[in-house]
Amino acid sequence: MTPDAVPLSGPRFQTEPGPLYRELRREHGEVTPILLDGGVPAWLVLGYRELHQVTSDPVLFSRDSGLWNQWDTIPDDWPLLPMIGRNLPSIMYTVGERHRQRVAMISNALEARDSHEMRSHAERFADELIDAVCTKGNADLIGQYAMLLPVRVLARLYGFPDEDGPALVAAMNDMIDGRDRALAGQNHLATSMADLLAARATRPADDVVSRMLADRKGFSDEEIIQDLIVMLTAGHSPIADWIGNSLRLMLTDSRFAASLFGGRNSVAEAMNEVLWEDAPVQTAAGRWASRDTRLGGRHIQAGDLLILGLQGANSDPQVRPVDADLTGGNCAHFSFGHGEHRCPFPAQEIAEAIARTGIEVVLDRLPDIDLAVPAESLTRRPSPWLRGLTELPVRFTPTPALGGS
Repeated sequence: MTPDAVPLSGPRFQTEPGPLYRELRREHGEVTPILLDGGVPAWLVLGYRELHQVTSDPVLFSRDSGLWNQWDTIPDDWPLLPMIGRNLPSIMYTVGERHRQRVAMISNALEARDSHEMRSHAERFADELIDAVCTKGNADLIGQYAMLLPVRVLARLYGFPDEDGPALVAAMNDMIDGRDRALAGQNHLATSMADLLAARATRPADDVVSRMLADRKGFSDEEIIQDLIVMLTAGHSPIADWIGNSLRLMLTDSRFAASLFGGRNSVAEAMNEVLWEDAPVQTAAGRWASRDTRLGGRHIQAGDLLILGLQGANSDPQVRPVDADLTGGNCAHFSFGHGEHRCPFPAQEIAEAIARTGIEVVLDRLPDIDLAVPAESLTRRPSPWLRGLTELPVRFTPTPALGGS
């Protein structure tokens, strides 16, 4: 690794990633040497073309974490192990034909959902959350809304009873926070998934878990449980941040003011712009080089880890001018990944439906909503991986609750 490697940490990754990515590109090129927690070396792929190359070649740039040439230096308590695990039995680290079979199993289970019913559940849960704050005239749309909604809808889609929803929300957010309750949250999710799997093995229903068990393609219970946890984790926080980042844009940018008065086109436009400019998933781990190669003018050694700079690639000036209009239908961003390991299309549809429903319910129920603090005072959670607000304080005219409709 080069001596000018940049730590993948610090406030600039949260406060001004756009200028930082441009600076890294100027000083280091499209493939930047970085240091992960504990000084662990890796490469950050910022170039659009380079990221397209990495994600299009699963043989040269493998998802098999067992290839990593740094495992001998990684301590058992390394904080990134949950994200970069060795030989975990999940779809994240499966390659080749078994990966394609696993994607098919998951996609088929998600594809068979009733989209109208799912939207109805999303609206009902969103209305319940708005009911809890609408009479007060103020709310935090992150902690009291966005971070509570997606996992409730996804849990219902899986087959969990609604009464399990609040505990799953708490466990998921504890795990994402990465603090003292992170392990307890992870254990609660694993236990809940195992219990649901056991119940559906004897009493199938019209839900994702039952459909995966009926089409398991030889995968074990543990593998299916791991995939369910991956889908829930990969869905919840990015959807929550998609809702929060889109609402922030609509509340602070005059171009989207019409949507606050019933317009709907600008909701979709704001959501698409966020995926380009303020993506919930900024960077993702990772790919491992299966042999020595060159990428973006850099010598990549066999076993090197490459971190996918999704937001950096989205803003690559070689493929997208700085002032390009992003409110149309251009969806050539990397926010859902690319290649064999991209987010399955049915999962993208589900994410879009939950996020858009969540935004529209806010605008319908709180029509005169306004930001309660200066826009420049809004802060981001401290993570180079995910980009979301810590809070989104708003004010509005108090309105009656719907009362369980």
